[in-house]
Amino acid sequence: MEILQVNNLCKTYGKGETQVNALRNVSFSLEKGAFCAVIGESGSGKSTLLNCIGALDTPTSGEIRIDGHNLFTLKEKERTIFRRRNIGFIFQSFQLVAELTVEQNIIFPLLLDYCKPDPAVVEEILEILGLENRRRHLPNQLSGGQQQRVAIGRALITRPKLILADEPTGNLDSRNSQEVLDLLVKASRQYQQTILMITHNNALAASTDKVLRVADGCLYDDCQSNPKNTTGKGALYRDEKLS
Repeated sequence: MEILQVNNLCKTYGKGETQVNALRNVSFSLEKGAFCAVIGESGSGKSTLLNCIGALDTPTSGEIRIDGHNLFTLKEKERTIFRRRNIGFIFQSFQLVAELTVEQNIIFPLLLDYCKPDPAVVEEILEILGLENRRRHLPNQLSGGQQQRVAIGRALITRPKLILADEPTGNLDSRNSQEVLDLLVKASRQYQQTILMITHNNALAASTDKVLRVADGCLYDDCQSNPKNTTGKGALYRDEKLS
């Protein structure tokens, strides 16, 4: 079952001599439960791609479907509600609410949607993240790795169709980076959670099911798709442009 479909996506900034083609006819899809990494140099277009898929930016042309819903045929208010309920975000800088505890930060997306958290689900997520004893701590009482775990919990709590992770290990050391990656892999396996992650770290990308590379706004398939990859290693085998 395809959760994400991106068809002929283009994003252009400026006009004339200042025109920049950030994305050029990008097309790809992700099945339910897939964990995909997007790699590329700074300015290659990978962040633009993530922002368009997350409906934080509007493409110039093309189509993005999440669970069959065309994001940009929805009215703005409908799109905002759809994004809140169906897309989870994990940011490099954590983006936690400083005045809220660990548990409050995790359930915050549900409260925004006027939903009552299920205590059993909250406990399960806290246990998976190893944060049971930190539930009443504030973000400034946590390490960077612990803060990113909270951000992962916040992304998981709504059981979104898709999680978008923007350099989730960028502010972490190697040990915490691996722990965060392991948690994302576990979420993909245990919850059949579809995850699209931007990273500069090729070693981390190799632990995912599929690797896509963005260069000059074009998308390339660098890695053999393997939905049940349990080796922790991806096999780079081709450089096939996705169009």
